[in-house]
Amino acid sequence: MTESEFLKYAASGETILAGSKAHKDMHRMSQNALRLTSKLNGSYHTPDEIRDIMSDLTGKTLDSGFGMFPPFYTDCGKNITIGKNTFINMGCTFQDWGGITIGDECLIGHNCTICTVNHDKNPSSRENMTCRPVTIGNRVWIGANVTILPGVTIGDGAIIGAGAVVTKDISPETTVAGIPAKEINRTNR
Repeated sequence: MTESEFLKYAASGETILAGSKAHKDMHRMSQNALRLTSKLNGSYHTPDEIRDIMSDLTGKTLDSGFGMFPPFYTDCGKNITIGKNTFINMGCTFQDWGGITIGDECLIGHNCTICTVNHDKNPSSRENMTCRPVTIGNRVWIGANVTILPGVTIGDGAIIGAGAVVTKDISPETTVAGIPAKEINRTNR
């Protein structure tokens, strides 16, 4: 299975069976992400060098306004899309097999985790996985130590309070906080 075929398969929501060819391809494709994140995290890089490494990792040219403070971790990279003038702070982990889309002018705080993969609930098939995309709108501020779970969409202008666990969609211009994240304010203008 080619990389593009696998990414399309993962995005379809089909189950990835443990030990299957698709599962083995997933692990094979992870090697490029491991190589590039090791390069990114292993020494100092200028902002332009960080942007170049992230462009290689995602397979997409990033906007000149993109910023990041490494370290950064991902198990794929090719299923991350980042908008203009977005900043990602230190220690973030993006599990992007299902696809992560981040809009323009977003701020992502320290140690955030974005998950697009879930394991089967049945203990006898727990190694099987399904993927669901995460979409983050424009001008979203995600506080430190936030976890976003598979299938979530966060609307434009939303604020996610530090330490929140986002388990469901967040409306535009809404502030949420807590575990699980709940609305605490509306109209963030």
